[in-house]
Amino acid sequence: MLQIDPALLAGYLLKTTLQMGTPIILAALGGMFSERSGIVNIGLEGMMLTGAFSAVVVTYFTVNPWLGLLLGSASGGLLALIHAIVCVKFKGNHIVSGTGMILLGMGITTLGLQVVWGIRGRSDEVAGLENVQIPGLDGIPVIGTAFSSLSPVIYMMFIITFLCWYLMYKTPFGLRLRAAGEDPSTLDTAGVNVETYRIIGVIMSGILAGLGGAYLSIGYENAFAKNMTNGRGFIGLAALIFGNWTPIGCFIAGLFFGFLSGLEYGLQIALGTNAVRAYLSFIQMLPFILVIIALAGIRRSVPPKAIGVPYEKEKRA
Repeated sequence: MLQIDPALLAGYLLKTTLQMGTPIILAALGGMFSERSGIVNIGLEGMMLTGAFSAVVVTYFTVNPWLGLLLGSASGGLLALIHAIVCVKFKGNHIVSGTGMILLGMGITTLGLQVVWGIRGRSDEVAGLENVQIPGLDGIPVIGTAFSSLSPVIYMMFIITFLCWYLMYKTPFGLRLRAAGEDPSTLDTAGVNVETYRIIGVIMSGILAGLGGAYLSIGYENAFAKNMTNGRGFIGLAALIFGNWTPIGCFIAGLFFGFLSGLEYGLQIALGTNAVRAYLSFIQMLPFILVIIALAGIRRSVPPKAIGVPYEKEKRA
């Protein structure tokens, strides 16, 4: 076993937790807006992939990663709009439509790699977002290692989490969005268009999922690789369930799953690569094992009452 400073290890684990947890938290927050409005969105994985690919393509042609981040988020919202139209306007099956969004995201990005770079596996490297350097933290144990140099998207994630909480619980918009998923007939009776709020909720889910994907490709790495989200959209759904469809719950659950995802790297530092290699497959499976446990209902979570139920305006009282 390698000898390592416990404070250094703790700081590194905290840093990898934030790095790995950020896209999961963003995906979970996105799923929250969709599902609190009453629309199931299992297509987060496809929206993250689309965001990751679009961010790299835009950055590749403009050499502006911030523009890539913006348009990557927008591309996730565009895919979510398709899901919203199918589920809200045409009353389609939410699971079937969400599965279609995953397949569409995979197909578009795989084809895009071939069209833009002439390869199927990994794009060329592009200019990534520069890490935020905070002076004066280097000498602080744990905190210095974790926060002295992080992607700006990670700091944005903290702000977005707070804004999601405020928007959901402190504004009329949040009240109406929650009503669309809990009691849409009452919302309709009050003169509010249920379909509009559901469509907005789904689009917001795609924008946040696209942002999480864009972070992976130009905030954490500097290229797009085929299926690089690696199931993070599904883990985001599990974090949403663990978090009981609340912003703070999504944040805490996302950090937990991020810790499990980053555990491999921390153990490699503490124990050495050779020692970890024997258990690598099990360590990599841990987040997905927790997903299964979450979906099996080990934690009592109460979904919105009207989730997955199409609202027919003519049925109102």
